[in-house]
Amino acid sequence: METDVEACFDQLPHSLIGEQLRRRIVDKRVLGLVRSFLKAGVMTETGSLQRTMTGTPQGGIASPLLANIALSALDREYLADWEQMSSWDGKRRYLQKHGHPTYRLIRYADDLVLLVKGTEPQARSLLDQLRERVQALGLTLKSEKTAVTHIDDGFVFLGQRIIRRAYGAKPHVYTFVTNEALASIKRKVKALTGRSTTNLALSELIAALNPVLRGWGNYYRHAAAKRTFCYLDYYVWWRVGRWLRKKHPRMTWKQIQRRFLNDDYTYQAGGIVLHQPARTAITRYRYRGARIPNPWTEQPAEPNDPQTQLADREEQPALEHIQQALG
Repeated sequence: METDVEACFDQLPHSLIGEQLRRRIVDKRVLGLVRSFLKAGVMTETGSLQRTMTGTPQGGIASPLLANIALSALDREYLADWEQMSSWDGKRRYLQKHGHPTYRLIRYADDLVLLVKGTEPQARSLLDQLRERVQALGLTLKSEKTAVTHIDDGFVFLGQRIIRRAYGAKPHVYTFVTNEALASIKRKVKALTGRSTTNLALSELIAALNPVLRGWGNYYRHAAAKRTFCYLDYYVWWRVGRWLRKKHPRMTWKQIQRRFLNDDYTYQAGGIVLHQPARTAITRYRYRGARIPNPWTEQPAEPNDPQTQLADREEQPALEHIQQALG
């Protein structure tokens, strides 16, 4: 089941945010500062100040963090359900054998995916439960973006299409780059290599393209995206070539090749080389858990510590949770 929270940033109750903040923060000055931030109001187009009774300021630097903190209450409810279904080895298989569904919630900001191993009626019953739990937080689900889909038909989450396909005797779950995500990066490349940018030097164009290509590739390098990366590499190469023909209309293609291409047929200028998405290494299903470097993991805790085990599960990336829940 895929859905998201309707007008999440606008409708978040301030009481919910304060309640979740007080679970971790006891300094009243910090809590008062956050409360003042939430109730600061919004300046309208007419210059008047409009009060904000709910929600977090759109575009505020702390708004995504506060929204995640508030929605962590929903995470804990479903984490408790998952712990109950996994209280002893083989319990999930036991529940499934006796006709009970097993499920897990995956959330990234206000985008939600509830993975259910069971029948469609059971999934729709759990969708009603999800609605009730979200409404208990003072929020609602967006009906037009709510759908119940079989894993063999696939669903879209975080710009990736997740689908199960047969591979030999055993089916496997794959993640692919969506057509919308590929079209989005192509539009950015096309805008940067249009006729309006021919006043730039090639080194400036490459300096503008490289961060876009590298960031997009780093995000999707955990998907089955090798062919997509090769196609994007080909597309960018020809867009830059056409851009050079527009910039230097009196130069032949051979002259452009001799002047702007390296021995490996890569564009370069001013010591800067055009990033090649096809060379991005694909890393599938990388498990990191609590091994992500941060100041709170410098001292390793005991492996059997329940708090450590809980932190490991909470810090797993969302797409890796999907593999475990569907397995």
